[in-house]
Amino acid sequence: MNAVRLAATDGDDRGWRPDLEDRTARLESAVGAVLDARRSRLAGAERVAIAPDGHYPFHPSTGVVTDPAVVGAIAAWVDRELDADLAVVGRSDDRIAFDRTASYLEYDRLADRFDAALIDLADAPKRNEYRAAGGRSVALTVPEPLLDSRVIAAPTLRPTAGGEVAGAARTLARLVRSTAAPTRVAVAATRAIEPALAVLDGTIAYGDGPVAANAVLSGSVPAVDAVAASLFGRDVDDDTVCSALLPESARPVGVENPDGIDLDALEERLSGGRLPPAGDTHPVVSNAYRLYAAASGDAVPPQLER
Repeated sequence: MNAVRLAATDGDDRGWRPDLEDRTARLESAVGAVLDARRSRLAGAERVAIAPDGHYPFHPSTGVVTDPAVVGAIAAWVDRELDADLAVVGRSDDRIAFDRTASYLEYDRLADRFDAALIDLADAPKRNEYRAAGGRSVALTVPEPLLDSRVIAAPTLRPTAGGEVAGAARTLARLVRSTAAPTRVAVAATRAIEPALAVLDGTIAYGDGPVAANAVLSGSVPAVDAVAASLFGRDVDDDTVCSALLPESARPVGVENPDGIDLDALEERLSGGRLPPAGDTHPVVSNAYRLYAAASGDAVPPQLER
């Protein structure tokens, strides 16, 4: 049986707190609890690479990118508990440069604070790897930092445009290059990188909108993704990535839930959730966000700078 460890975060009913250090401090206990349960997977690591879901500089309160405070809490645990170098990784693509995303989400501040390398994998040396997925051998171009480190995948709890869970495997897939079908790439990339574990950011999730889930969980990539898929009301067999990485012999997935988080209630809030349709942001939304940013001190996201 695969199991994931679940912990409640310090939810704040007074609303979003823009200060990164404050939010990081509030999350360190919960994130530390799920990492303590997986300590053996990181034993002896010389370098740990955190791979957040930082695909675009959306505001972290939306729930569609990994909250930098979760990344900071992971970094704080690694810095305190392990004698290992630390890196935070992402990859520039044709939409956005990673350094802009990292700056907006303040991953660069975290890297400075914990003396971590901030690595744009688009510029890193790469190796060609081949892994089986969907009954075929899939060719991948994999950045060396992902192969030479113990990787902690840190996705946020959100669906993809197609309704599947974004998850850890699909987060890793965006960091490699391949001409294969996306589902095969996600399976092959996970097998090539062999991540030590996944830490899922469920502080703010995204269903049909942001949801204050106030939870983090950890475990193997397939187990975490299977639980995340279930929270969106999807069976493992309905998700080709989850079903390929978590074969029948490894099921069912158990959840260690010492804080007694109501997973049924969370599933009810997230089930069937979809990302909003693509297209231009309505001007009312842009204007409202600018007003919020002026009052709170937060920056206006690049996607609203129009």
